[in-house]
Amino acid sequence: MHLSETATTGYFFLAPWLVFAPVIGLLVNIIFGGRFSEKVIGTVASLASGASFVVSVLLAWSLAAGHGAAVTVPFLEWIHIGNLELDWAFRVDSLSTTMMLVVSGVGTLIHIYAIGYMHEDVRFKGDPGRFRRFFVFLNLFIAMMMILVSGDSYLMLFVGWEGVGLCSFLLIGFWYDMDTLGRPSWANSNAAKKAFVTNRVGDFGFLVAAFLMFWAFGSFQFDEVFEAAHAVAPGVIVAITLFMLIGVAGKSAQIPLYVWLPDAMAGPTPVSALIHAATMVTAGVYLITRSAELYTLVPQAQYIVAMTGAITALFAATIAVGQYDIKKVLAYSTISQLGFMVAAVGMGAFVAGMFHLVTHAFFKALLFLSAGSVILGLERGHHHAEHSHHEQKSKGKGGKSKVEGGHGAHDRHEEVFDPGDMRNMGGLRKTMPVTFWLYMIGTLALAGIVPFAGFWSKDEILLDASLHYPTVYLLLSIAAFFTAFYMGRQIWMVFFGEPRHEAAAHAEESKPIITAPLMVLAALSLLGGALNLPFEGFHQLGHWLEYTLHEVEALPLDLQVAGISTLLALTAIFLSWLIYGRNPLKAGQPDPLKKPLGFIFTGMENKWFVDEGYFAVIINPFKRLSYFLADVVDWRFWHDWFHETVIAGTYNWLSNIGLNLYADQKGIDAFANWLGTATQSLSATLRKVQNGFVRSYALSVLVGVVFILGYLILKS
Repeated sequence: MHLSETATTGYFFLAPWLVFAPVIGLLVNIIFGGRFSEKVIGTVASLASGASFVVSVLLAWSLAAGHGAAVTVPFLEWIHIGNLELDWAFRVDSLSTTMMLVVSGVGTLIHIYAIGYMHEDVRFKGDPGRFRRFFVFLNLFIAMMMILVSGDSYLMLFVGWEGVGLCSFLLIGFWYDMDTLGRPSWANSNAAKKAFVTNRVGDFGFLVAAFLMFWAFGSFQFDEVFEAAHAVAPGVIVAITLFMLIGVAGKSAQIPLYVWLPDAMAGPTPVSALIHAATMVTAGVYLITRSAELYTLVPQAQYIVAMTGAITALFAATIAVGQYDIKKVLAYSTISQLGFMVAAVGMGAFVAGMFHLVTHAFFKALLFLSAGSVILGLERGHHHAEHSHHEQKSKGKGGKSKVEGGHGAHDRHEEVFDPGDMRNMGGLRKTMPVTFWLYMIGTLALAGIVPFAGFWSKDEILLDASLHYPTVYLLLSIAAFFTAFYMGRQIWMVFFGEPRHEAAAHAEESKPIITAPLMVLAALSLLGGALNLPFEGFHQLGHWLEYTLHEVEALPLDLQVAGISTLLALTAIFLSWLIYGRNPLKAGQPDPLKKPLGFIFTGMENKWFVDEGYFAVIINPFKRLSYFLADVVDWRFWHDWFHETVIAGTYNWLSNIGLNLYADQKGIDAFANWLGTATQSLSATLRKVQNGFVRSYALSVLVGVVFILGYLILKS
């Protein structure tokens, strides 16, 4: 198969290498990784991801040189059934290349970071052998994500969609046989299953939308679907777009299917950054943006999408206020920010939604990876403090330690230390100054403080909402206030005050291989807003996406909207200082909001009991139904009664009564016995004839002769 005529110039022929490069990387590590050092394994994986980034840059350059005209790069024949001809083809347009650059660019930085992070993490968890497996999974994820964003049809997109779902399952459950603290447990594997099952619910919606699409349009290819959509009844388009929203809710963690993402923090921190902040969870936003021509035909569906995103943004932001785990706060923040993106694309502000997707990838990856640096710093501090404690005990007991197992072993009664709990932190700006300043940049970007990237992208969403969807604007503005508040709370709890645990007092700064990628992300979080500034001549991302989305409206800066959002953010940060910064938490002190807010804070702290609600309404009844089906229907009815009574009982009756007693004993045996008896009777009778007397034999001869003569006479 050959490139289309428009694709013969430039580097479009390299499109398959978006997938090939990471696949080659994972194959090299699978086959030869057993002989490689950790640095070589990490370098191979990082170079593979970096190669995808280079290809993405070349594709974007070629597209720009061709004035943004979309190019389809055929690769393989796939499904040809009847009138359905579906091939694996790469779609290179301004929307897909934007996603390619974000996935591969941020993904490569995370790969580099993971070399340093996993070197320590596998040792803290006591299993260095899993280092290679992690990078194999990471490369597989990049390959699947590239299939998702580069496919030229909904079905090819769905292949990547399912592929990243598989990778999410593998990476969330990476430490499948232990919990986040390294103790033997199935907690992480349960988190992986939760993510997998929840996403399958969303995938059901996607599949129904795809089936309706093929029924209505006879095709899955993007251009053919969009061209035929104008001639189809609006009700069909509404059904397709709303079922598609179910898929978006699963993959992009929107109400009511968001519950998997906070538990997904069970995976190593690079997983949280790559999958659950910068790439996979944005797939739903990309799907709606890719389907812009469908959604713009049905405003009622757009309104539902926008409200779903806005409600999710506010709901998740309130939960983040009551969390103590540093990554859980960022997880609920991710759900909230995804709500901003979904609300934006639902309103038709596709450029604003994609702009926030890009900037969020920068600053949320920065925050997650910085949180990983904090966790590693506390792990180092904990091991240092523990080692010192053991040495002191050894000296005090004549050199004999009570703790068995050497360095890092735990006493039976020793406390369980959680390096991700913010209540164990405090004062880290002194012991981890580089991580502190990098975390501050990410926080200010997420809070929407000018001139950081998050300010520009969030402001563009709020401006569009203020013009067309006042309810959405109100919900998102309140969510933005909560965002700034919980991030301020996190900064004061983690980096300020005095250390609330010995591990925080002995925390150590991370190595350059960890902090260097963070510095790149920090620069992007600071300068990334330049991609789409709301000034004449600076709306670059909007002009770029206009090649694909058509007629993109460039909104100028609205000082009122920007001023209100900035004032809300600054007020929230000031309130967080009043509560958490002015009087820093002491060790063992409850959260200052717990008492004044009462049951409200209890609700936020317990995630508004949504998981408990799911258990009560869905999971527990499902378990009871499963138990009923297994015990009553399957075992008691099917096994005990039907199998044992009906089938086995009938067989036994037929064998014992029908066949054994009647057929065999009273039938076959009786007939055989009768033959024996009859033979005996006949023998006894005949035995009387053969008595040995000559006179009897003569009489017999006489009688015989008489009978013969009589017969002859009668016959004649």
